[in-house]
Amino acid sequence: MDIPLIPEKQLYISDLPLPIRPQAWHYRQSIDYEMETNRAMLDYASKNRETLLFNIYRMGMNSIERGSRDSWTITPKRIEALKEAAAKLPAGRPSAGGGSDAPGGGAVAVPSELYDKILHDPAARDARGYIMTAKQADFPTVVKFVNMLLKSGLDVMRASAPFSVAGKTYGAGSYIVKSAQAFRPMVREMFEPQDHPVDAAYPGGPPVPPYDIAGWTLALQMGVAYDRVLDDFSGPFVKITGMQNPPPAEITGVSNPAGYLISHRMNNSFVLMNRLLKAKADVYWMKSEVQDLGTGALWIPASASAFPVLQKGAGELGVAVYGLAKAPVGDALKIKPVRIGLYDQFGGLMPSGWTRWLFEQYEFPFEVVYPQTLDAGNLRSKFDVLVFTDGAMRRGTATGRGGGRPVPQIDPQSVPEEFRATLGRITVEKTIPQVKQFVESGGAVLTVGSSTSMAELLGVPVSNHLVEAATNGEERPLPRNKFYIPGSLVRAHVDSSNPLAYGMPEQVEMFFDSSPVFKLAPDAKAKNTSAVAWFEGTHLLDSGWAWGEKYLDGGTAVADAKIGEGHVTMMGPEVTFRGEPHATFKLLFNGLFYGNAQTAIFK
Repeated sequence: MDIPLIPEKQLYISDLPLPIRPQAWHYRQSIDYEMETNRAMLDYASKNRETLLFNIYRMGMNSIERGSRDSWTITPKRIEALKEAAAKLPAGRPSAGGGSDAPGGGAVAVPSELYDKILHDPAARDARGYIMTAKQADFPTVVKFVNMLLKSGLDVMRASAPFSVAGKTYGAGSYIVKSAQAFRPMVREMFEPQDHPVDAAYPGGPPVPPYDIAGWTLALQMGVAYDRVLDDFSGPFVKITGMQNPPPAEITGVSNPAGYLISHRMNNSFVLMNRLLKAKADVYWMKSEVQDLGTGALWIPASASAFPVLQKGAGELGVAVYGLAKAPVGDALKIKPVRIGLYDQFGGLMPSGWTRWLFEQYEFPFEVVYPQTLDAGNLRSKFDVLVFTDGAMRRGTATGRGGGRPVPQIDPQSVPEEFRATLGRITVEKTIPQVKQFVESGGAVLTVGSSTSMAELLGVPVSNHLVEAATNGEERPLPRNKFYIPGSLVRAHVDSSNPLAYGMPEQVEMFFDSSPVFKLAPDAKAKNTSAVAWFEGTHLLDSGWAWGEKYLDGGTAVADAKIGEGHVTMMGPEVTFRGEPHATFKLLFNGLFYGNAQTAIFK
């Protein structure tokens, strides 16, 4: 490449300390630059090896020592609690001083006794450890979380027998993570909420937002139930090594059953579902709760094809199977194999790639679909459901992280022939009519993030919830200085009686990254449109950073609409973001099957 002469780039700054003259730059020069840098680091390390090795050891010991005694991590929320406590003191209460000559540099001081009372409040001290009980709805997902801890270099223990801590009894097989370990900061990253400060650009000015994702607490994203233990504890704990497998489950219940029940709460139940459908076994979702298994429990009539799949799946996936003497009574949905089309585009679409990986992990059959296939029409003969991830289409103000930059017009002759079929982009004029015809004839369309913008084009009675009144009386999107959430975890309510949310709890953490939020039209119910998940309240942030979170209140996060003979589902937050938020996978997985399911009744 030719390096041009750009005046600003010739000025020395700390980030660019060595301006160079305009020249033709060759790949070899980049390699030489990398090698020089690597050798410089190795040279520094070899000359200072004793100091570096000791500092590494000392950092680890510091963490072990902090985890072995009462410790406090001061976060922005604790500072706010300190200010609030000071504000409640009687007027005229003397403080430690303040003003421009004070040690605080002009900041207002508060009484010193609040240091221990608030910042070192015994109830707010750091946890000595975390216990993940074996008795939770989706324990195989807990095992996946534990494997991620192990891959991160953390020490994890498993209980070899029942034990009690702080008056609570835990079963054998529960997992324990102590804080007294060298990677204690990583332990906190995995279990504790991230808490970013709200800094103003100037007094009374707008906040300075984090430059990237601000909240990612993996235990919350994965829906893992755990207890924080504030005092040291012990028990029949054995340190584990190597990747863990879910505890093998069994087929229990009556002999020669009429069929089998499986909880919908486990993500691994979808792997089992896909295997059963591949074996041509019948699968039903029960609409009413059966035997305390939650909504959407799977009913599999006994058959020669079903039994070996269930037997292997119970042992391999950790999914318990219950044999019943007769079928449960009530309404159900018969689940059918589905032909999935996953949208992608020339050059790649990152969220589509992550979704592709996720489909592979859970054994969903699918085909990658490009714009030319959509534009050609006749989609119902090829697919039952189409999936459009964040970035596939962008209209209005949605600004998700998944890409979605306008696809440039490319001369097909400049592209190798084997890739020309991937060229193109979704257009309102050509693509949307074909997608709408697909839906009206019985197909299901699942949209995520910015791609939910196609919902209104397909006839769904929704609009943007995150708006304000403009001076001309019309509505306009909320400006960033009033509302902005850059990749954080917020709490949403879920209607678990809706088939799209079968197996989910009443509340769930959602990964919100400048995501769309919907307002249902007054006639939404009459047009067969309903909220599946929504925001309720003004304090919904659980991990990360949020400005103006009060505007989420009353907004719909996930909605479903019946359009013609088919369904359109809108998931504003990225429910499968980079394969992490296991707690919301079901919203996508259920949607894959729901649109093609048939009503059934067991009497």
